[in-house]
Amino acid sequence: MLQIENIAKSYSGDRLFSEVSFALQEGEKCALIGRNGCGKSTLLRIITGVEEGDDGRVVSPKGYKLGYLEQHAEFSFATVSEEASSSLPEDRKEDTYFVEKILFGLGFNDDLLEKSPAAISGGYHLRLKLAKVLIAEPDCLLLDEPTNYLDIITVQWLLRYLRGWQGACLIISHDREFLDKLVTHTMGLHRKKLLKVKGDTGDYYERIVESELVYERTRSNLEKKREHLEDYIRRFGAKASKASQAQSKQKSLSKMEVLAKLTAIEDLDFSFTYADISGKNMGSLQAVHFAYANEAPLICDLSFSLEKGKRLAIIGRNGMGKSTLLKLLFGDLVPTSGQVVLSENTKIAYFGQTNIDRLHSQHTIEEEIALAGRQLSTTQIRRICGQMLFSGDAAKKRISVLSGGEKSRVLLGKILATPCNLLLLDEPTHHLDIESIEALIEAIDEFAGAVVIVTHSELILERIRPQELIVFKEKGPELFLGDYEEFLRKQGWEGPPSNKRQRSEESEQSQKQKRAVFVQTRAKTLKPIYTKISLCEEAIEKKEKQLSVKEAEVIKASEKSHTNSIVALSEEIHSLRREIDGLYEELQSLFNELEKGKSSFSE
Repeated sequence: MLQIENIAKSYSGDRLFSEVSFALQEGEKCALIGRNGCGKSTLLRIITGVEEGDDGRVVSPKGYKLGYLEQHAEFSFATVSEEASSSLPEDRKEDTYFVEKILFGLGFNDDLLEKSPAAISGGYHLRLKLAKVLIAEPDCLLLDEPTNYLDIITVQWLLRYLRGWQGACLIISHDREFLDKLVTHTMGLHRKKLLKVKGDTGDYYERIVESELVYERTRSNLEKKREHLEDYIRRFGAKASKASQAQSKQKSLSKMEVLAKLTAIEDLDFSFTYADISGKNMGSLQAVHFAYANEAPLICDLSFSLEKGKRLAIIGRNGMGKSTLLKLLFGDLVPTSGQVVLSENTKIAYFGQTNIDRLHSQHTIEEEIALAGRQLSTTQIRRICGQMLFSGDAAKKRISVLSGGEKSRVLLGKILATPCNLLLLDEPTHHLDIESIEALIEAIDEFAGAVVIVTHSELILERIRPQELIVFKEKGPELFLGDYEEFLRKQGWEGPPSNKRQRSEESEQSQKQKRAVFVQTRAKTLKPIYTKISLCEEAIEKKEKQLSVKEAEVIKASEKSHTNSIVALSEEIHSLRREIDGLYEELQSLFNELEKGKSSFSE
């Protein structure tokens, strides 16, 4: 068991967190969540001894081994295979099969295994570091954003592997869907304190809301009691007959606990600036082929159209051309053959990981936002900075001192400063915390233009409900007409890259038959739940429209002092609100049923 006792940490007098205590039992899988900058990674570094806390201690049994996924690590061996094998426990030094199982699960293939670690991409560097941590088989895994730069298929493999992990696991991730399918417990750093609950992130946030409501009720009651005592002392303190009671109440007042009012926590709250476009058609790809010089084609004969309001998601393994396709749409690259045709009035805003690297390091946040929207006034620029959580003097920070998450918010701010009707988003959630991802999903949902997004997040795919997918497979990208759930039902993902050293135990025909049965069963089970959810959402929308009408009518009746109408309308409004509350409870129950069903099929 890993025991953390009263850990505290401050930087330059600014308290990051204090009195952090928790225990991590064997077999427990615990999420560590919180807003960017709250100290999650710092806490992991303190646990591993990479950094020292100001107070408290870390206690573990003798010989207890921690496996820490570092963001920066050096490689020492000639090949990827040798580097990974170096992490094998002493009693398993010859177990190359286990090493290959982990590497192939994380997306490596035979060719990559023989390459030098220095010759593979940054994304594969992260995978190799993750592989070494898993291969070492520690007593406790400490994983800081392990899904960053993993594609959707590799994330699913990692989820399955960690579900079968027998030791303890503490994991930081912004991928709420991933965490909720994995964890037994959730803890978070909130208001510089740590709270741990049994259950997933939903259980944690529910507890936070409850605790803050209780705190605020307690504070309000204490304030009322204090005001009552102060009023009594003020009124009767000078009267001899009441002096003793007044003194008694003064003593009670001096002993009374003072609870400070909770400060509001800022959230991203924004919407993209829509540039109106006449007509529905915005552009298309027409039989596009693309290959980099002296390399095999990444894209062959790909065609699709872009329309106002359309949501199109690009998914698949890393390194197959997803970001390249966005660059073709944006005009950074030119097709080898075929053409990209965009309407004259199509205005693009582009979020890409490489664009973050193009931010001017010596500019302030305000200056960088101003570059994107030269027509904006100083007030408008500051408003955008505030929406991206850079209020006041924070907007004067230089880009060079910002974290990855803060730079992502600056890039989002630049997009807000750009009127557009076509959003191109390349993994926009990489450095955003859970709350910021929720705000981004809402902004995408409200955007009237077209959205093309590259993502490995199943949460994003389920929430934005793309009408079409571009699926990158081994043989190239294919257009799929339908959303992500339909894709999983009808096709599903290919397995991990082929391992030439590993023999298949089942025939290809047997595998196909098993897949067909699985897909049919999954569809039969989940489709009725999706239907009920859709009907429930429609019913809520209908009732809320009725409620809006009745509320408008009661305002008019109040202005005319029609008492009978006000009473009747008030009863109707009360009844509608009861019905809406009941529908929301039913909807939550259906979502819970859906999550249980999806989890069982994921396993």
